[in-house]
Amino acid sequence: MKASRKAYQVIINEIIEGRCAPGDRITEAAIAEQARVSRTPVREALQRLEAEGMIRFVPNQGAFVTHLALAEAEETFALRMLLEGYAARLAARRASTAQVQSLEDLATRQLAASQRREKGFLRKVADYNQRFHELILNAAGSELLKTTMSSLSNAPLVFQTFRDYSTEDLIRSAQHHLEIAQAIGAGDPDWAESVMRAHVAAARQAFESRRGSHHAPNGA
Repeated sequence: MKASRKAYQVIINEIIEGRCAPGDRITEAAIAEQARVSRTPVREALQRLEAEGMIRFVPNQGAFVTHLALAEAEETFALRMLLEGYAARLAARRASTAQVQSLEDLATRQLAASQRREKGFLRKVADYNQRFHELILNAAGSELLKTTMSSLSNAPLVFQTFRDYSTEDLIRSAQHHLEIAQAIGAGDPDWAESVMRAHVAAARQAFESRRGSHHAPNGA
């Protein structure tokens, strides 16, 4: 594995598994030691993570795990509910048999990983989740929707949400994926959109409850 990729995976695991919380400083020396690489690939990994929004650099202080403002997270969830619901609706009309099978496979793997909770399972769950949502966008067949969704890409929000999920939350999320895949396979746009919107709403509720927030976002 390329050295910068090893360093990247070490940092991602630290964030997903909660050893590096939002606002924590990430030191090059510590990551280099864990990944058993030099500091140069660690810097490359940190630059990639900055581009993805996972970390931020503070002049003369170093790299820190991104801390999301609650208002920003709420707005992102609200927009995702609308756009991903629409993506699921389009996918129910346009998905190929192979795409439906891939969606069902990813959802099944995510559910199994969530139930078994083996070492490194959160990284696997996050990966299956990302691939599932990307596949729905591809199946929707709309370049405009893809472009719009890319501007909403919020890796810190996704990873922090999974890190805070209870076992019940993780299983529920995977079960939503299974139902979304079934709705798309059945060619039922209303069903697919409804479950996707409920799926994103449940993620928002879990995120807010972990931070002691029980109010609905403005305009929701």
